[in-house]
Amino acid sequence: MPRNSGIILSSRCVSGGDIERRTSSHAAVWFITFPCAMPTDNKRVRGPEVSQSPSLFLCEPAGALPSHGPRADGRQRDQVDVRPVFVRCGLVSQAKGSAYIEAGNTKLMCCVYGPRETERKDETDMKCGRLTTDMRFAPFSCPERGSWIQGSQDKDLSLMLHESLQPAVCLHKYPRSQIEVNVMVLENSGSVLAHAVTCASLALADAGIEMYDLVLGCSIRQDGTSYVVDPTYTEENRCSSVSSENQGGLTVAFLPSLNQISGLQSDGEMAEETLTAGVRTCIEGCYKLYPVIQQALAKAVRKAAPPPSES
Repeated sequence: MPRNSGIILSSRCVSGGDIERRTSSHAAVWFITFPCAMPTDNKRVRGPEVSQSPSLFLCEPAGALPSHGPRADGRQRDQVDVRPVFVRCGLVSQAKGSAYIEAGNTKLMCCVYGPRETERKDETDMKCGRLTTDMRFAPFSCPERGSWIQGSQDKDLSLMLHESLQPAVCLHKYPRSQIEVNVMVLENSGSVLAHAVTCASLALADAGIEMYDLVLGCSIRQDGTSYVVDPTYTEENRCSSVSSENQGGLTVAFLPSLNQISGLQSDGEMAEETLTAGVRTCIEGCYKLYPVIQQALAKAVRKAAPPPSES
């Protein structure tokens, strides 16, 4: 065999196997390619290959909601018709105070920690305490799965929650202290900010924090000449009116005993008369919730009270 002739074998890893021969003036080169396994995700439990996403079986809602007649859950339009509310206090033993609220399919949990010594001290902390609020959505709370990292929506809602609660808390009674309010949205079915205000106020009262009054929240959705009280998630994100006038949402935080508004959040475009009427409607909705909140708080106090001593 000539010196410059020979056979050279070479191998390489690709997605599919093959044999290729290349010739040159000096030698014949054979390339043998064979398949190799791609890296897999071993930390995630994968479903069967024939499975389908549950979202494919959901009924797609209509593009526009009807502007007249009863709502999807049976409530009436243009009336102060709030969803039935289920409230409980003192469910989290590790927290100083806690509350759980359920309105329709909207479910929230709030925990209060403190008063504890503040980490950062300045002149304001020497005279009165500090209130911190943190509101987050659970990843499974919305139709579109989220993350545990606090996003821009969570930060905005936390700020609105803080502005609604701070006027009702006697922070001057807790100098050099910090009170932490943490709200977790377990399921978002509309009006989460209003129910978060109510739930956080109830948790503060359960923790024994001195307050001027309870804070109740109520929201409406204006759709042209019609409005709905305590809107659901579908009603908040869809409209039935073609006109862009008087389209928006309104959330009011109200102190019922003092008859004062501690917070107001509005979005969209609404006329002054419509906005004024919406505030009055929200106040009326807060008064409807007030007996339920009072009863839940009184039940928690009686449960935590020591039994009477036998003399």
